[in-house]
Amino acid sequence: QRPQDVIGLHFFSPANVSALLEIVRGAKTAKDVVATGMAVSKQIKKVGVISGVCDGFIGNRMMNAYFRQMELLLDVGAFPLEIDRAIEKFGFAMGPFRVSDLAGNDILWYIRKRMYVEYPDRVFSKIPDRICELGRFGQKTGAGWYDYKAGDRTPIPSDVVNQIVIEESARLGLPQREVGDEEIAQRALFSLVNEGARILEEGIAVRASDIDVVYLTGYGFPDFRGGPLFYADAVGLAN
Repeated sequence: QRPQDVIGLHFFSPANVSALLEIVRGAKTAKDVVATGMAVSKQIKKVGVISGVCDGFIGNRMMNAYFRQMELLLDVGAFPLEIDRAIEKFGFAMGPFRVSDLAGNDILWYIRKRMYVEYPDRVFSKIPDRICELGRFGQKTGAGWYDYKAGDRTPIPSDVVNQIVIEESARLGLPQREVGDEEIAQRALFSLVNEGARILEEGIAVRASDIDVVYLTGYGFPDFRGGPLFYADAVGLAN
């Protein structure tokens, strides 16, 4: 009954390590409550970024767009290891499929199931669902996009997963082709950039630099690239 006093503090896992804190204001959140949220963030040594309310807030909304594009690359015959290597070569700490195995593929599966209902016109790859249907939820089950040996987090390319990629490309009638590192990196980065631009346009984020701070502090974006929207400015809108 006091909407002006309601605010969200969205921590990132592991919360005792990750510096990022999205401070989520509702439509009626009072300014002094937002300021208190920012003060709390500083007191507990987090980097606070203000966000409006939307599906995924700033960081996860962009991440969902990025994961979807990386999964669609599988449909044309790129393998998880090739995609992860290209993203890590660009400077990310981990590629998307290594991240997914670490976080748990079942978590992303639940999100996709909801999105299938809420965004029926959006195109998704069927490969991630097939992986999950096999119970390959990542490191916690010893198998995900990669295989894992007991007590060892080193990802081992999976013949099972690669076979599913080949089968799905054939089912869709998409000829398998060589997908280069540059194409993979561009598709990854521009999916983040485009979603970030929409977030700005909708007023979910206050400024472009806030989005960059989210990605530099919470998502392993390479520091020297400056963040997705800084990178977009460097590439140039005309390109």
